[in-house]
Amino acid sequence: MRKLVAGKLHGIHVTEANLNYHGSITLDPDHCEEAGILPMEFVEIWNKNSGARISTYVILGERGSKCCILNGAAARTCQPGDQIIICNSVYLEESRITSLKPKVLTFDEKNNIRDRLSYSVSVDPEGRYRFEILDQAHTPLPIPLQVSGA
Repeated sequence: MRKLVAGKLHGIHVTEANLNYHGSITLDPDHCEEAGILPMEFVEIWNKNSGARISTYVILGERGSKCCILNGAAARTCQPGDQIIICNSVYLEESRITSLKPKVLTFDEKNNIRDRLSYSVSVDPEGRYRFEILDQAHTPLPIPLQVSGA
């Protein structure tokens, strides 16, 4: 079994950090449902501003609120306005990797959904893995490559 990306909220902005709550991250149910993130599910959180990485569980906030609230100890890792990535995962047999199509949502500064993407892995005729990012119409998007110069 391999641990693989199941869904992702990419670049959502923290709306509040509540140190005096007993833990978790509070998210808009609309965002969670669309990305396939369940209440009480553990997620990884990566802060794009500070580089902090944490793991916590999801609780649902008010539907339509676009909230992203770090609670308890997690509130020490993110500040309102910080851009974060929230990712859930699934354990899957490697032979089923091509059936997995994680949903990825990207956000503007007000936590409106900007893009609805998905990840896709396929196998080429030589048996090698191929990775694509697909837009809503299932059209492949270019994957930016990091190439260091000589």
